[in-house]
Amino acid sequence: MAVWMCSSASIILPRFPSSPTQTVDWKKKLCKIDTWNDHKNADPLPRSSYRPNCAVPSSSPPSASSSISVSEMSSERSKKVWILTQSKQVMTAAVERGLNTFLFFPHHRFLADEWSSIALIRPLFIKEGEVLDSEKRRIATVFEVSTPQELQLLNPESAQADNVIVDLKDWQMIPAENMVAAFQGSGKTVFAISKSASEAQTFLEALEHGLGGVVLNVEDVEPLLELKDYLDRRNEGQNLLSLSKATITRIEAVGMGDRVCVDLCSLMRPGEGLLVGSFARGLFLVHSECLESNYIASRPFRVNAGPVHAYVCIPGGRTCYLSELKAGKEVIIADQKGRTRTAITGRVKIETRPLVLVEAKIEAESGTTYSIFLQNAETVALIPPPCTVNETKLVTAVPVTSLKLDDEVLLRVQGGARHTGIEIKEFIVES
Repeated sequence: MAVWMCSSASIILPRFPSSPTQTVDWKKKLCKIDTWNDHKNADPLPRSSYRPNCAVPSSSPPSASSSISVSEMSSERSKKVWILTQSKQVMTAAVERGLNTFLFFPHHRFLADEWSSIALIRPLFIKEGEVLDSEKRRIATVFEVSTPQELQLLNPESAQADNVIVDLKDWQMIPAENMVAAFQGSGKTVFAISKSASEAQTFLEALEHGLGGVVLNVEDVEPLLELKDYLDRRNEGQNLLSLSKATITRIEAVGMGDRVCVDLCSLMRPGEGLLVGSFARGLFLVHSECLESNYIASRPFRVNAGPVHAYVCIPGGRTCYLSELKAGKEVIIADQKGRTRTAITGRVKIETRPLVLVEAKIEAESGTTYSIFLQNAETVALIPPPCTVNETKLVTAVPVTSLKLDDEVLLRVQGGARHTGIEIKEFIVES
């Protein structure tokens, strides 16, 4: 990952010509600016619900393409983070978090030399609208976009390198979406200069897939930490969880309780739900209300998750109580195969409803019981292991009203001891 150094000196950026056929001289090299062509009519990006992940790079020497890796269900390329700063504290924090590529202005070469002597970094240098490596090979071209006309003229043919850095002077989201559409399938990586973690997030999520990377231009450590935390959460949302088969050992109606409906800002598909349980050591996969029925409309954004005391899985390897969820808080959605993604809570409803206690055991752990309380209703269901009926229809949910002893459901087994939702190692007995 690279560091984009912030300075009072201005970045020399090429400006777009007024005519699509006009040429500009960068270091005495001609660069023809073509029109938007057919990019504005390009097909929309294929929908992908799984988010990119951020993995700490190995100890191998960094390269100009060092990036936050993406393990996606789609073919999306890896997200890259370059950082521009003069702050040694920002540099140190970046290197400690696996971000190793730094950009420097020519008059800051002394910083590149100093930092290279104390940390394993790959310095790149900004010069006359280009980014060069230490051997003066062109790594990226840099564009300033301040008008819609300049944005329309920016396309893969106008870029003279595999990487394109864009400084958006006005609007952010709409230009970023246009660039995602224009550069898809081109093999080029588009970066946007960001002055905060929230700006970087905007660029990385534009048109769902986002730009290929960001240049974080900061002098304070906090935005760097926020961006890394955001990328880590996206990383977790892409991981495969290990889910275990558990056998139902008890089903009992227990009376009234305050149960929580979690309405998300995302739609869920059959086989997806939230991980919920009475104990953090074992979370049941509770299905969403995405399935059609004769008596009530489908609500694919909702999970009738359980009572207020139950734990729910959230990003960062943490849990929280269902009663603590509120609008804006992220949760983890999982499916039958353990694929996960993050989603934002849009609304939480707590209402008094009849509850049923469900207990289950894993065959190899005959002494451990896992439990969950659920509303006693046909729309509330647990997710079983992948199986088919008559070798055709995949069973994705078993309503709690149809649940029987010895039925199998999916369970996430993890450490039970928690402090403010964080797993800790200590002796604990819960029943």
